Amino acid sequence: MKKTTFIILFFLVCNLTFSQEHAWVYFKDKPDEATFLANPLTMLTQKALDRRGKQNISLDSKDIPIAEMYETTIRNANGIQVKAKSKWLNALHILGSETDIKALSNLSFVKSVDFAANDLNAKSVLKKQHKFDIQTEFNYGGSFNQIEMLKGEVLHQKGFTGEGMTIAVMDGGFPGVNTLSAFQRMRDNNQIKGGYDYVQRNANFYTGFSHGTSVLSTMAGFVDEKLVGTAPDADYYLFITEKGATETPLEESLWVEAAEKADSLGVDVINTSLGYNTFDDSRYNYTYADMNGKTTFITRGADIAFSRGMIVVNSAGNEGDKTWRYITAPGDGFNVLTIGAVYGNESIVAFSSFGPSADGRTKPDVLAKGGATTIINRTGNVTTGNGTSFSSPVICGVIACFWQANPTKTNAEIIKAIKESGHLYANPTSQEGYGIPDFEKAITTLTVDELFFDTFKVYPNPFQDKLQFYFANISDEIEVSIYDVLGRKVLIQQLNQQQSEINTEFLSQGIYLVQIKQDGNSKTFTVLKR
Repeated sequence: MKKTTFIILFFLVCNLTFSQEHAWVYFKDKPDEATFLANPLTMLTQKALDRRGKQNISLDSKDIPIAEMYETTIRNANGIQVKAKSKWLNALHILGSETDIKALSNLSFVKSVDFAANDLNAKSVLKKQHKFDIQTEFNYGGSFNQIEMLKGEVLHQKGFTGEGMTIAVMDGGFPGVNTLSAFQRMRDNNQIKGGYDYVQRNANFYTGFSHGTSVLSTMAGFVDEKLVGTAPDADYYLFITEKGATETPLEESLWVEAAEKADSLGVDVINTSLGYNTFDDSRYNYTYADMNGKTTFITRGADIAFSRGMIVVNSAGNEGDKTWRYITAPGDGFNVLTIGAVYGNESIVAFSSFGPSADGRTKPDVLAKGGATTIINRTGNVTTGNGTSFSSPVICGVIACFWQANPTKTNAEIIKAIKESGHLYANPTSQEGYGIPDFEKAITTLTVDELFFDTFKVYPNPFQDKLQFYFANISDEIEVSIYDVLGRKVLIQQLNQQQSEINTEFLSQGIYLVQIKQDGNSKTFTVLKR
């Protein structure tokens, strides 16, 4: 009897230990998306493509198969069986023990794991435990005002916390970022992707002046109930380009060198809480007339950075109550988003530099909190600081989250939406620019732009010798470009209400992409020629 009891208990323990749970593992992306979209017959039959074409339904990421590397890794994982898969949901249905399934959350390409048994989900571990789908669990503490002013917390509540975006910070040093508890969260999650000290020409960027540490804290710092950065889940590169004890033109060149590196690394947004107008040697000083967007080396470099697809966010400067008074370089750049400073009550801070640029453009562009901003100091304490040095990164982090929420938009479209959401957009001033942006409103603006293109129709589909276009209530010309499945542009033409069709006799049979552009916006249709 004792032996029988032991055997029963043994099997009960084994059942508890090795019971198999159903779950879904979701992946973050489909890395082969571009290849498949360029070769649609590798994933869909011609008949399926014909059906899509008849209904004007474009191909998208849901048509792309699950990445083979991801699936193979899961199949080879300890104790895991793959039972089914869905390319539409980019997920695998798996079977395994609770422990083995939870371990999959540590894989870099896994977005989340969802158990079929809801009681296990309450205990399940996502890849980043600090992530909140409902971001009311973020306790911003004293930093709430600086993000709420911009409606940045709305982006966080929607799950846009900067993940997948990369920010480069150009500054004078980042001591303590590798040791202070306020940056433990970003270190644990491998969000510091690298950096360089261009001043000393070495890879030790955890040194220098603590200005950069405080700047970074407004975006990436995390001290629960005291401070949450505006882009807490973005990735970061930290570049030292400023030698704090001196002021020489070399620093402009170091900044441009760092910007070129940022471009090569795939950085999305650059924050610069620096500005140049006077130097130790007065021979190098600039005049206000030089703040024309095309004179200083750093400003010209900043505009090239924009032309590479990045957004450059720069402090306006703290000269508003000084003799100089005006913005500093590279804040005069044509495509640099220049940030002034306000207090928590949204009143302008006296030191915030004035515009316009020397050639009369609105500067600063927009405002954020730069008076009594919640920051981390060099000893790791939560405190407050003053300066456009802090208003710039506060909004820079929100911009990264906003772009994450609108990944198909260009840098120019993102900047345009930000400016247009400013509370003074209709009546900009010389010190406040377009005012304080409302990122919730900016989301609506971009949505309206997308709805605008819903009025466009391309027909017939399939087509033969001509394509016709319908666009309601549009007076301006529309640019139409046609691409083959290899991405080669085969036609570009301007259309209007009077001329609304294109001769396509010269095109071979097959699938084409038709891109319509108007006022900086675009929409793409998939069509079939028979």
